[in-house]
Amino acid sequence: MTIAWQLGLFSTYHDFSLIVNSSMSIKNISVIGAGTMGNGIAHVFAQNGYDVTLVDVGQQALDRAIATITANLGRQVKKGAITEDDQKNTLAHIKTETQLATSVKAADFVIEAATERYDLKKEIFQTLDNNAREGVILASNTSSISVTELAATTKRASHVIGMHFFNPVPVMKLVEIIRGLATTDEVYSTVKALSEKVGKTPVEVNDAPGFVSNRILMPMINEAIYTLMEGVAKAEDIDTVMKLGMAHPMGPLQLADFIGLDVCLAIMNVLHDGLGDSKYRACPLLKKMVAAGMLGKKSGRGFYKY
Repeated sequence: MTIAWQLGLFSTYHDFSLIVNSSMSIKNISVIGAGTMGNGIAHVFAQNGYDVTLVDVGQQALDRAIATITANLGRQVKKGAITEDDQKNTLAHIKTETQLATSVKAADFVIEAATERYDLKKEIFQTLDNNAREGVILASNTSSISVTELAATTKRASHVIGMHFFNPVPVMKLVEIIRGLATTDEVYSTVKALSEKVGKTPVEVNDAPGFVSNRILMPMINEAIYTLMEGVAKAEDIDTVMKLGMAHPMGPLQLADFIGLDVCLAIMNVLHDGLGDSKYRACPLLKKMVAAGMLGKKSGRGFYKY
């Protein structure tokens, strides 16, 4: 990191330091990306009374997201967790949009939940920065990419933060809040309060490859894949050992299938590149499976068939 870059970053930090949308003033939220995480995040905010604009590049993806949210709300109704009126009200709080630039002009808070690729997130954040109002916080649901690096692509580095939800979002309580180098205390406090308002438990994490969750989880999954590749045990037996012996609710190979093997590989690459330690080298079997399109549950085949 050069001194010039640091000075540029903290100049941006200073420019915005006194302008922050508090959690009390946040009413309209834009969620960028309508995939598994994006539709889950939209579900949670809408269910808690926020007006949500769910954004994706194609209407088909948005229609799938609304169908998923409707089905998940329906399951909540069947369990007695919410009423049918709650379901209708939640859906009424969600609208869809395919134009990224226009979708955030009225937003009080923006969270990006696009594919875990730095180049894509960088492009999105620059568009958000150019179109969101001054003082609006730009959050990322990234599970491994540096929040500081994303912030440096904008003119509001102090207002960029990580807000890492966990899948399935309506069920999982944890949110990792990742502070970039320039993230202000006011921005952190706003996102912490917002997380608590939607029933989540926020944990403060500093910006480092993989943060806490994936820094620990992904090497375990990667080691499980090595164990399979080396013929130590079959996939089902590896998962059974971890479920019954370690009280994990799901085995690491099944969990990898649910996360997506392409996502697992991307995170392992971030860890390896960012930390430079050979222990984070992605297993060759993981690389081969991703190259073959065996991405887990979403592709119908991973370590198990779906």
